[in-house]
Formats: sequence, C-alpha cells, structure tokens
Amino acid sequence: MKGFPMLRTFIRENASTFISMLLLVVVPVVVSSTLAVVLYNYQNLLAGLSWVEMLLYFAVISVTMALALTPTTFVALVSGFYLGWIGFGGIVVSYGIAALIGYSLARIIDHGKMLSFLNRFEKARILMQELRNQSWSLIILTRISPVLPFALMNFVLSLLQVDRTRFFIASIIGMLPRTLFFFWIGTQARDIVSVLQDPNAGAGGQILLISLIIISIGGLYFLFDRALKRALRKASEKS
Repeated sequence: MKGFPMLRTFIRENASTFISMLLLVVVPVVVSSTLAVVLYNYQNLLAGLSWVEMLLYFAVISVTMALALTPTTFVALVSGFYLGWIGFGGIVVSYGIAALIGYSLARIIDHGKMLSFLNRFEKARILMQELRNQSWSLIILTRISPVLPFALMNFVLSLLQVDRTRFFIASIIGMLPRTLFFFWIGTQARDIVSVLQDPNAGAGGQILLISLIIISIGGLYFLFDRALKRALRKASEKS
C-alpha cells in the first residue's frame, strides 16, 4: 500500500509524457490507414518525382515519421514502390533525421522530469546509468525489431539522454535490416494497394521478420538483465 502514493506521484508528474507516448502508438495506425485510402484513389500521386520533388518528399517524411504520422514500414513500402533503389539512400537518411527530431521533441515535452523522478531512487539511478553506458546496443536492438513503434522508441530512448550523434548513427544501423527488407518488397510490388494490404515476401520474408524480432527481444532481455544485475551489485556495495 505504501507504493500507491509514490505511483500516483509518478503518474501525475509525468502525465504529459505518458499521454504523448500513447499518442505515438495510436496516431500512426489512424494516419497510415487514411494515407492508404488516398494512395488507392490516386495511385500515380508519387510517380515520376523530379529530384527536387524527391528531396521535398524526404524532408516531409522525416517530419511525419518523427511525429508518428507515418509508420516507418509504411514509408519503406511506399518509397520502394514509387522511388525504386535510387531513393533508398534518401530513406535511410530520412530515418536518421526523423529519429533526431523525435528525440529532440521528446526532450522538450518531458523536460527531464521522468529521469529526475527515477534518480530519486539509488537503484533506478544506477540502472539508468548502466543502460546509458550500453546505449549503442540498446538503440540498435530496439531499432531492429519491426514490431516496436519507431516514434515511441524515440521517446523512450530520449529519456536516457544519450549522446545525439550516437543516437543518430545507432538508429540508422539498427533500422537498416528491416528498412532494406520492406523497401525491397515495395520495389517488387505490382501495385501499391496490394503491397500495403499484404506486405510480405512469402515464407522467407516471414522467417526474416521473426528472426529480427527474436534477436531484438533476446538481445534486450540479456542487456536489461545484465544492467539490472550490475545496478543491484553497485547499490549493495554502496550501502
């Protein structure tokens, strides 16, 4: 019962952070469904873009992905279909820019409140430090998984306050496998409607996605378990 007042305080002090995180999960589903309908009705909307239009497209999707308006999988499929491999480099850079924008917005919204609250507790503070020390692995593993929402992970990872350059590079590295996969599917599609309705590449594609999920979950479990054990050991040594 003693924990309930502390829990209420935690939720009250971080209400804006929790609401933002919830929106980052719900909004992409709603917006991507709407955009799918638009592309169904105007299937040539993004066909034959000039270089200037393509650069504008990359700028726009960097913002929409950061704001959770368009899921990264949706963007990779659509971009692969309309742009082909000539646009792959731009998509990769757009992912990195979107990650940085999301990171910065999360820092503005949270103002460091959640980390400040957690730092009141010695074990939690040490755990956050351990995770920050392993931020390369942490960021890459969260990006590899195709089921962890991109914008939400920007928000969650920003709470650790890791170095921005490291966040940018690790995000791009972690996103590469699934970006490459879904982009390739987009390039192979005969029409945009079918690829958005069924974005898979048969048994081989399903095995790859399952493998990425297993790698992500297994790696994160190992990372958190090791960080927690180190945090508890350091806390006990101090006490």
